[in-house]
Amino acid sequence: MSFFFHRSYALLFLSTFVLPVYSAESAAPAGVLDEFANYVTPAIKDARLGWWREARFGMFIHWGVYSALAGEWQGQAVAGYAEHIQRIAKIKRDTYLEEVVRPFDPSAFDADAWVRTARETGMGYIIITAMHHDGVAMFDSKVDNYSVVRSSAFGRDPLRELKDACEKQGIKLGVYYSHAIDWSLSGDPRYPEPNGPERRQACVERKALPQMLELIRGYHPAILWGDTPHHNPRELNLKILAALREADPQLILNGRIAGSAHGDYHTTSDRPSEFGPMTAPAEQDWEAIPTTNESYGYHAGDKSHKPPGHFIQLLAKAAARGGNLLLNIGPKGDGTFAAEDRAILAAIATWWKINGESIRGTERTPLSPQSWGESTLKGNILYLQVFDWPRDGKLLVGGLDTEVAAAALLADPESPLPFERIGPDLQITLPASSPDEAASVIALQCKTRPSGNPLRLLQTNTANKLSIFTAELLGPVDPKGWSLGKGTSITSHVKGWKSTESAVLWKTRLARPAVFQAILHYDAPEADKTKVETDGGAVAGRIGQSYGGAFTLTIGGHTLKGSVRQPGMNVSLDLGRIALEPGDYDIKIQADEITGAELMRLKSLSLFPQQ
Repeated sequence: MSFFFHRSYALLFLSTFVLPVYSAESAAPAGVLDEFANYVTPAIKDARLGWWREARFGMFIHWGVYSALAGEWQGQAVAGYAEHIQRIAKIKRDTYLEEVVRPFDPSAFDADAWVRTARETGMGYIIITAMHHDGVAMFDSKVDNYSVVRSSAFGRDPLRELKDACEKQGIKLGVYYSHAIDWSLSGDPRYPEPNGPERRQACVERKALPQMLELIRGYHPAILWGDTPHHNPRELNLKILAALREADPQLILNGRIAGSAHGDYHTTSDRPSEFGPMTAPAEQDWEAIPTTNESYGYHAGDKSHKPPGHFIQLLAKAAARGGNLLLNIGPKGDGTFAAEDRAILAAIATWWKINGESIRGTERTPLSPQSWGESTLKGNILYLQVFDWPRDGKLLVGGLDTEVAAAALLADPESPLPFERIGPDLQITLPASSPDEAASVIALQCKTRPSGNPLRLLQTNTANKLSIFTAELLGPVDPKGWSLGKGTSITSHVKGWKSTESAVLWKTRLARPAVFQAILHYDAPEADKTKVETDGGAVAGRIGQSYGGAFTLTIGGHTLKGSVRQPGMNVSLDLGRIALEPGDYDIKIQADEITGAELMRLKSLSLFPQQ
């Protein structure tokens, strides 16, 4: 049998699932979403997102036939995302079918074990790649035979097994579906060539949309997670969105189906390490999608796994800004988790058993950024996730305007912590050592709902790292020019500093006299020694860019001068010492002269208190 239905069968299927308004012959009608407006009212949206907001933590799973290749093709390692190997290595569809799809047989796959691991790690939901860009369905699709059930040696329906396991263990299951890219369709006679709006419409209406409806009706996912909507015409994405809303009004749709403005929540860029304040209207509900190394699918050669503490702190950072963390795991081709991933998940699970209440069911913090860590809110309880334990045992909570009734570590809830109010701040006396190296959590029981001072307090007993992601960008901001980077490990900086009118500003205050050592951190990638971002992740490449110039750091009436001469990533530049008296301070970095194409790509300014 052909691995695609004959055209007549495909059209017969569509006549069952797709209303005439979505036919291939019609353009997107004006106001196509108007009749679905009742699905996106604030009350309906709140009800739909209730469990998702409560969860705050989920597991992303990128797993497909490509997982068996482990990032290698014909004996050669392939750089970039392992799930993109067909595109990167230019593997023809027929070859991919015979050498990758047909042999796929993950004999060790155990859906119950996957779900149990997620639940024990504290995750409330799972998103699995039901179909990624290679076009291979990881479920029993009746729309198209190009699936692991009908085309591979495996012959089982892993999505059905995951659905059953999730229902047994009380975890929500969602599905990722690549609704705008499908490499398996290249050259297929059912789809017109060349690749343009008509072809995209045919691909969507004859395969993508029927399969998405098939997933909704056959597996009843809690979330449908789209991807790469920019590859579709806008009106086509809106028609997909309308059809999905009608098929299941309770289904949560992410912001990558037709853009964040039309989804239930915003999704960050891939592999985030930093977040901005996330206060824009489209960012009230949002989700970050880090992965344990730099690939989403399993890549045996990618050993860049971050330590567990990185993800524990990232989880706290996301929750503090009102967002969810969807941590990606790329299982191996045999269906097991890699040892590095198991170690990361086990460490998070240990932390979660004690501190999970500071994440699950919380909302964004009312406090300004704190140099020692992050904070979250649940009712009248303010949770302090302390990353950097103060050296003198005195934790100063900056700008907490609310009276506190009690304080205790979640690791030792029966031992109250002494506290006292010092002006607008709250000082807590801590034990000599931190219970957890990554993040120790203190629960503050407040007498009323907490509120905070918007000015950031400069601490005098721990380092103050002023991230560019907490700064105000001065001067004309342009997403393609002067703007924040994506926040990945190689783009956690500001970019496009080409004008002396551009500057960065932090609004702070200081409660005690102090002397600080000022250290600037920036990126200035060398032209031939850097990584560049592509659609398939960060790969080695060249960047046609130069950096250099002079700038001034101003803190109140004090100034320190600096010059950008050294190229490289995460360069540290010592600007000297500065003595400050108590008061409010605008901390500003202004370009004096730009001798390169850009001044620099600023990452952060650290102020280290001196004895």
